[in-house]
Amino acid sequence: MANILVVEDDPQMGELVERGLSGEGHAVTVVTDGVAALVQANTQAFDAAAIDVMLPEMTGFEVCRRLREMGQDFPVILVTARDAVDDRVFGLDSGADDYLTKPFAIAELNARIRAHLRRRAAGATTIIEAGTVRLDTVAVRASVRGRNLPLSVKEFSLLRFLIQGSPTPRTRSEVLAEVWGSAEHFDPTIVDQYVSYVRKKLHAAEADVVIRTVRGVGYALQVVPSA
Repeated sequence: MANILVVEDDPQMGELVERGLSGEGHAVTVVTDGVAALVQANTQAFDAAAIDVMLPEMTGFEVCRRLREMGQDFPVILVTARDAVDDRVFGLDSGADDYLTKPFAIAELNARIRAHLRRRAAGATTIIEAGTVRLDTVAVRASVRGRNLPLSVKEFSLLRFLIQGSPTPRTRSEVLAEVWGSAEHFDPTIVDQYVSYVRKKLHAAEADVVIRTVRGVGYALQVVPSA
């Protein structure tokens, strides 16, 4: 059983989600606005959250961003009626772990939550290293030669997945399933976009690892020996 925070301003939708998650054995707290969500997150421990994007006064994007600033690292699934790629990218850059578009089946929300909780439990105490790059998966921090490497949550997850699989190439579908929680609900080009972001940051930090494009397959991380 997990403790789930639901942020939804539509009473009927909130009741539906609460009933569906409770039916899976979860303890569910439902609030109707962003301020209440932040207060709840500051007073009790949650294992995951489902947050509607279109909230009054404070959007779900802002709620997610503030949760991360507070140090809350539980999985966050943003729920929205909007399906534009830019919206999904903005949400993920705000610190969200996943994105679910309305209308959705409660069974899918439950499946997404289970998947994120499994991944979180599997990597809860892992320090991952490749060359001069070090990832602390508990604190969600990356560094190169001891210097901070600023990554968004999704960039961090992408780099972690590539390091864990190195030197085996990862397909776009594998990356989507692991990092975004689904290979069916996201445009595969979002992987290319995030690979580009991480490549630039690794280069700027003078890291000795690169992300190679494996034609017809996907991407692989490689440690480059010093000259």
